Amino acid sequence: MTSSKDVASYAGVSQTTVSRVLNSPEKVNQKTLNKVKRAMEELNYRPNSIARSLVNKKTRSIALLSGPLHNPFFVETTTSIVNYAKAKGFNINVHFENFGDNMSIYEDVLNHQVDGIILSSILYEDPVYKELQKLDIPFMMFNRKHREKGNYVEMDNFQAGRLATQHLINLNHKNIVWLGGPLTMSTFKGRYDGFKQVSNEYGMDVNDNHIFITDTSKQDIFEKTSHIMSRKHRPTAIFAGTDSIAIYVIDFLIQKGYRVPEDISVIGVDNVELSRHHSFQLTTVGIIDETNLGQIAIEKLIDLINLREAYNTSEFVQETVKTKLYNRSTTKLI
Repeated sequence: MTSSKDVASYAGVSQTTVSRVLNSPEKVNQKTLNKVKRAMEELNYRPNSIARSLVNKKTRSIALLSGPLHNPFFVETTTSIVNYAKAKGFNINVHFENFGDNMSIYEDVLNHQVDGIILSSILYEDPVYKELQKLDIPFMMFNRKHREKGNYVEMDNFQAGRLATQHLINLNHKNIVWLGGPLTMSTFKGRYDGFKQVSNEYGMDVNDNHIFITDTSKQDIFEKTSHIMSRKHRPTAIFAGTDSIAIYVIDFLIQKGYRVPEDISVIGVDNVELSRHHSFQLTTVGIIDETNLGQIAIEKLIDLINLREAYNTSEFVQETVKTKLYNRSTTKLI
């Protein structure tokens, strides 16, 4: 079998240079990089990734713990994360949130050697945070974050909640229901707090009649929406905590013969690609430049992994991206 020593001899470089091409190609000038790659091709050299990982203690793999795929936000972010990591020479081991029971997933990740972890399935006071710290490898939270802060990339959820609520109030809505996921998640807590603050600023009481918590599944959202619409004094607007929830709400309303926004307005948060679908054109709140949060997070994580190889850094990446309203067709003036 062809060895790295054979490649080095054929290319006229040192074995150290060949190793650098395999493990840190960004540190090799383009001329040398091309020469070594050409030698590998001509000698039909296939590096043994397992052996390399044992030698340099790097796996070139990253674990992703994503939210559920029934939410298009996580479909989009997972796609971006996998594609970007692959382009940078990393494999992604993908794990999906098991709503209400993530410990088995965490245990699987914690028991495998990876160079970094990227996760959106963490609760604000999740005990797994301390376990992640013990691994002594970079980990990046996106969309959601832990109360201990750490490394995270998020949208400004509080601002998103304020913008969505202000938009509905500007359209003369005074009876607004907030329908979101558990407040143990920083995303929903921030969006709810923004909703509550603006409502209170306008003298609108927020009580249990205005708050509905869902597990974000289609069935539960349908049940909650049915309950909301069966009330004697039903709301004129629903503020859904995510676009995914909003889309399920609209689906239910149309099935039951309601018109959106003629009978009731609906607004979401996230500005997923599906929200622009011409059949409903969802009014929503999203980050200003429409950048994918997963894309931002994986770029930051790989930077941290590479920085760690160069020197030990204790600086945290903490980024909160500003939001804006995307005014489309599911809300109206009353």
